[in-house]
Amino acid sequence: MAEQKFNDETFEKQDFSRQSLCGNDYDACTFQGVNFQGADLSDAIFTECEFIGCDLTNVKLINCALRDVSFVQCKLMGLAFDSCNEFLFNVRFERSQLDLSQFYERKLKSTKFTDCSLKEVEFTGADLSHTTFEGSDLMMAKFENTNLEKCDFRTAYNFSIDPTDNRVKGARFSEDGLRGLVEVFQVEISNS
Repeated sequence: MAEQKFNDETFEKQDFSRQSLCGNDYDACTFQGVNFQGADLSDAIFTECEFIGCDLTNVKLINCALRDVSFVQCKLMGLAFDSCNEFLFNVRFERSQLDLSQFYERKLKSTKFTDCSLKEVEFTGADLSHTTFEGSDLMMAKFENTNLEKCDFRTAYNFSIDPTDNRVKGARFSEDGLRGLVEVFQVEISNS
């Protein structure tokens, strides 16, 4: 299929599963209830696009450009965001499932994760400074050599962060979240 360009279009309840959308260019498009499961989005460009209620499980993102893209109530399991084009990479996630995805060494400065499932997500070497994890589940998410400066973890839960292996200056945590910061030291926390 030849590369195509789409401007200000809405795609509703379409099935692009296991299809190749390589090299397509989408500008200000909305995808609602679209199934992309297993699709190849390599070299595709998404600029100012919105994905709502879409399934993007196991899509290929090699050199895919995500520029000012939001994902709302989407299933994004097992995605290698670290293989995306870095130029103007800017994403937001709300009420989405990103379990087992990878952001290895990805620049995610000021990204918003709102009410997301981020179980076993790889954040090693990423720049997450100024990022917000509002109401998000970070169970077994991997933080190693990660820039977490001025991140907001106040309503995040199930995280485990080693402050000696990550940059945490100015990061915000709730009292309940302190357990996730000190468990690496094998200390006991109690209210009495």
